[in-house]
Amino acid sequence: MHFLSPFLLWFLLAAAVPVVIHLVNRRRHKTIQWAAMRFLLSATRQYRGEKKLRHIAILTCRALGITALAIAAARPVVSEIIGWGSGSIGTVVLVLDRSASMEIKTASNQSRRESALEKISATIKNLGNPRLMLVDSASGELQEIASPELLPSLSSTAPTDTTADIPALLVRAIAFLSDVTGSSEIWIASDLQNSNWLPSDDRWNTIRSTIAALSEAPTIRVLSMTEPSGPNATIRITESRRVGDELLLDVEIQRDAVNADKPASLTTHLNGSNNSENLAATGTLARFQKRIALPNSQSTGHGWLSLAADSNPRDNTAYFVYEPSRKAVSLVVAPPGESANYLALAAAPPGMNMEAPIVSPEQASQKISPELAAVLWAAPLPDGAAAEAMRRFLVSGGHVCFFAPGKSSGATFNNLGWSQTTIAPAGKFFILKEWNRSDGPLRDGLDGSPVAAQRVKALRRQIPEGDVTTLARWEDGEPAFVRRIVDHGTAWLLGTVPDYSWSNLGDADALLPLVQRIVSEGNERFQNSLSTTVGAENARPQNAQPRIRSKMPGDELTADAFLAGVEKSSNGLLAINRPVTEDARESLNHEDINLLLEGTRHTLLDQAGKNSDGKGSAEAWRLFLFAMLFFLIAEAILCLSPKASHGAHAIGAAKIR
Repeated sequence: MHFLSPFLLWFLLAAAVPVVIHLVNRRRHKTIQWAAMRFLLSATRQYRGEKKLRHIAILTCRALGITALAIAAARPVVSEIIGWGSGSIGTVVLVLDRSASMEIKTASNQSRRESALEKISATIKNLGNPRLMLVDSASGELQEIASPELLPSLSSTAPTDTTADIPALLVRAIAFLSDVTGSSEIWIASDLQNSNWLPSDDRWNTIRSTIAALSEAPTIRVLSMTEPSGPNATIRITESRRVGDELLLDVEIQRDAVNADKPASLTTHLNGSNNSENLAATGTLARFQKRIALPNSQSTGHGWLSLAADSNPRDNTAYFVYEPSRKAVSLVVAPPGESANYLALAAAPPGMNMEAPIVSPEQASQKISPELAAVLWAAPLPDGAAAEAMRRFLVSGGHVCFFAPGKSSGATFNNLGWSQTTIAPAGKFFILKEWNRSDGPLRDGLDGSPVAAQRVKALRRQIPEGDVTTLARWEDGEPAFVRRIVDHGTAWLLGTVPDYSWSNLGDADALLPLVQRIVSEGNERFQNSLSTTVGAENARPQNAQPRIRSKMPGDELTADAFLAGVEKSSNGLLAINRPVTEDARESLNHEDINLLLEGTRHTLLDQAGKNSDGKGSAEAWRLFLFAMLFFLIAEAILCLSPKASHGAHAIGAAKIR
């Protein structure tokens, strides 16, 4: 509780006036012993204790009434954020979460960010305007705010499509307060999104220990902006690739359960033209492939997919750009024969903008280059110059799939190797039984259709060895298909080969989708130059180039590093989308906050279910006026002489007579 007129608190001394008057009055009368009074005192002795107690109550009510009047005159302020028990605050550092999820609108039609700013602005103003510092999640910069009334209108508090790093912001705030003397507080306004608070981050240990080491540790107040909101849906483009005159977009839509069974309204914006449709997708998570026909006259362009308006406008749009189709070139390294032919056919099917030349292992070192999408290696593991070329390829982000070489040489590559060749018992096969249906090249399609990996039967096999992640197993539990991340690239190992003396892998039930996905992922790194996320290094505006934004077709705005859109630059078009972590729904609870801030002075104000009246504090002088009236009325009632007392005095008087 704070006071707008604290100098009037000196009137609290007036509460001592009734006590002083009482003591003075007691000294005005001189006691004279009179024998006849003994009879009267004896008659009234039984009522003396009750009378004394009533006099004390009357005196207390008078003093409390004056105290309440003095406090009311000083205009006390009670804050929803700081509560009743806070003393004078010299400095407040506001940590503001400006992530995309903070734009969810509540019942008051205010976003969580706007509601927080309004409450904090009103609170700071009513606290006598302590020094206010702001560190926002988008820029991470610390700045002093001249007046709290400016908070809602600053560019550094405006909406963004960014994510937040709360630990980093707290480190910045604590570093500033380490040089500040006097009482200070850190206010955190956030929706407690798990991906922004990073509860498993080691920096929380540093934060707690640093606060404990400060000579004047600040109080931390967390304003949890978790008011109930309306239904919300998010859209994201997980992959974009051009195939001829079509653009294929892998799309993911998340919806709240309340709308899970309703069609989703999707609008496609392409080079200024719009096309709307209702999707029959059901469920809280829908994945599908969107095909967009591209105009023949335009080799490059841009667009976005958007959902109908809901409680959060920041996650209803996903941007894309396209350029002329790039040929996916892969390299098949294998001796001439059946395996090499099947692999080349799987990597470059007829009619596709793909190419897959076959080279011998001896030629590999001269043919492997970072420009390749993928390398399919069906030979003994590379060594010498070929191994160095392969490492450079993996570092550049390329993908390589090693197939069982058939020879057990004991050679290794990056600590990867093969076991001895094993042959299935007569009349039996090694059958692929278990595989990862959500990750890797054998994953299910966007529509949920599985790869027919169970049809793979092998007469011979070799077991991949090394520090790998197993994605598929043979019926007896041995690894069949594994993965190893190498720098920016990926190495895959498959324990058989598409040769009918080894297996039926050449039937293409599993080989074609497996190889095509490896090639697609390897080629995606070239396509990734066309898209990025807000906050990434390559998303920063270059030379203030204009950016095209959603809901403003044809308009060009000055590039903003914190907003999603399509940016024009000398290098072409770049689609910039919000970070995928902003679509995560998980949030922290009270116990999580208490654990993260354990050992610090902290409070959590949960706004869930509260009225969004825009007020963070209110004057409480009326409460003290009511208290004053209560004490005065109580004093008046106590001053009335009870009838029982009158009766007793009358009896005593009669006896004297």
